[in-house]
Amino acid sequence: MTQHNQLLLTSFTLPNGVELKNRIVMAPMTNFSSNSDGSVSDAEVNYYARRSSGVSMVITACTYVTPNGKGFPGEFAGDNDDMIPSLKRLASAIKEQGAKAILQIFHGGRMCPPNLVPNGELVSASDVPAESGGVSTEEPNVIPRPLTEAEVEDMIKAFGETTRRAIEAGYDGVEIHGANGYLIQQFFSPHSNRREDRFGGSLEKRMTFPLAVVDEVQKVVKEHASSSFIVGYRFSPEEPETPGITMGDTLQLVDRLADKNLAYLHVSLNDFFSKPRRGVENLNKTRIEHLLEKINNRVPLIGVGSIYTAEDARKAFETGVPLLAIGRELIIDPDWVQKVAEGKEKEIITEINKNKQDELVIPDPLWNAIIHTPGWFPGV
Repeated sequence: MTQHNQLLLTSFTLPNGVELKNRIVMAPMTNFSSNSDGSVSDAEVNYYARRSSGVSMVITACTYVTPNGKGFPGEFAGDNDDMIPSLKRLASAIKEQGAKAILQIFHGGRMCPPNLVPNGELVSASDVPAESGGVSTEEPNVIPRPLTEAEVEDMIKAFGETTRRAIEAGYDGVEIHGANGYLIQQFFSPHSNRREDRFGGSLEKRMTFPLAVVDEVQKVVKEHASSSFIVGYRFSPEEPETPGITMGDTLQLVDRLADKNLAYLHVSLNDFFSKPRRGVENLNKTRIEHLLEKINNRVPLIGVGSIYTAEDARKAFETGVPLLAIGRELIIDPDWVQKVAEGKEKEIITEINKNKQDELVIPDPLWNAIIHTPGWFPGV
């Protein structure tokens, strides 16, 4: 390990006292590769195991907390106790390689494909279809049904129940997926939340559901796990829609989350150094800089976004962000961390090799998605 890579590989202690062996985390990425019954497949287990020995923490692809929350084909389930053995297989495979296993818990809301949810009925905060990225953009007649207040309460409990299953399955923690336009974000967003009850209206009221999910998850952890169980929260800083979440809105949410005794916050960005669209006075500062300033060392922030080389990572750490998640690059080169540690950063591969699917241990559904989505991965 060269001296200028030392920070990447030094240990880091989370607020709950858990020590991470280094500052590099595997980002959560959908892999479309679970079995049709929602159980984890052998190919999926092998894919994670191959990438779990270098990083300090592996955040899994999202798992749905209720049957009507399934957002992707080949997504694994966490919505009932029958799934605990399946969840355990994945946790064990990750932990055996020396990484902390974090289960990302989620509900797709209006972004779910109707063919994946019971009766094809999408639910959300309000009856507003998605403008981008969701199935309603391809099928404009698919309008989500607003959840009743009682159903919202049940949904909050469902996040807690999936957390209990994660604890029983041996995970080291959960990440609440409040990002990327899914249900939790749909409640926070003025685009998707037009409610007039206690779960909607003002910015403060739109925070009610996300904060209630955090409270419920933490309550379940207190009842069923030790203080070493990690609870993180992922969020997206802005939405392109009008009305939509602005950087200013997110800074207010982050201000509240930073006082929630979470183990970490995790921003979802495509580009680590991207700048805000709107909602703050200084649009020249990066989103990461705005977030670090608002958080003010109250909770660790995981940064992410198109980090491929060791130099990319070093530049990211210069901002003061304590932890860095790497996604696509760990699919391209599962030995990224080891190469940095051994002073072999020039050997890091930064473009997908289309002839090495087996060597890279990438399941067929994910491989097909990569190869047939130009621009998603370097080299395709």
